[in-house]
Amino acid sequence: MSKKILIVDDLHPIFKEKAEALGYHVDDRPLITRAETLAVVKDYDGIAVRTKFRIDQELFDVAPKLQFVARAGAGLDNIDVDIAKQKGIALLAANEGNMDAVGEHAVGLLLALMNNFRKADLEIRNGVWDREGNRGYELKGKTVGIIGYGFMGRSFARKLAGFGVNIIAYDKYKTGFSDEFAREVSMEEIVKQSDVLSLHIPLTNETKQMVDDEYFFHFKKPIFFINTARGEIVNTQAVLNNLSNGKILGAGLDVLEKEKFPTLAEQGWYEALKTNEKVILTPHIAGWTFDSYRKISEVLAEKLAEISG
Repeated sequence: MSKKILIVDDLHPIFKEKAEALGYHVDDRPLITRAETLAVVKDYDGIAVRTKFRIDQELFDVAPKLQFVARAGAGLDNIDVDIAKQKGIALLAANEGNMDAVGEHAVGLLLALMNNFRKADLEIRNGVWDREGNRGYELKGKTVGIIGYGFMGRSFARKLAGFGVNIIAYDKYKTGFSDEFAREVSMEEIVKQSDVLSLHIPLTNETKQMVDDEYFFHFKKPIFFINTARGEIVNTQAVLNNLSNGKILGAGLDVLEKEKFPTLAEQGWYEALKTNEKVILTPHIAGWTFDSYRKISEVLAEKLAEISG
């Protein structure tokens, strides 16, 4: 009897196609609710999810047959990793699937910030033609500091390779990763040299709210700040504080501590954030392109093949 996979989220059909080719029976139910999932997951050997809901102890406890969780995206922060490990459940993620999308998006945010695209566009639409007030900066010759040099960090570095920048990277969990795109450095060198800071790290207990006022205080030069990683890594009020004091020249934020409305609008910092002309906001779409939609499912299917023998 073939093993069964339950897809509870919007995945590209290629995942189901390839999983069935591996011999799995796949139920593709992107509209299924959490309550409905809890009622039926006991019959499944695997579950595939994107971001719909958390895969936690409550779910694991009612899924005795579960052998793996396939996450269609980068990172495992909506999965209770510790419980999964205790139960011997394999965790599959598709970090490689959207690395190009994230790298390109981060470059786009950076160029838009350095050249005042948002401010200039709004001014012209409102009858203001201000060349001097929108004078920008060139990337060439700048030092770009990358925190986290996994698939996303390396992709960003690779996309920047043609701009004539000095790229340095720090990764707490890796050593010896210098390559043709970036040079491995200490955190001390990051804060001393960087003109640009870009985050490419997962959300963990250690990284939650890691980037706060004290974090920015140590940087020696004013910086452009990019976050395409996870919103909860960064204290948003600290970003606003450092935009005000000049430590941050511009912030490109694809992710926020609180996302989606109405929750976002209820945050105390939201009004200041949305009216700040030095901030560009995008709705957690850095890794979510038409291209990556398929690539993520292809990578996930490859990971499934690896554990399926």
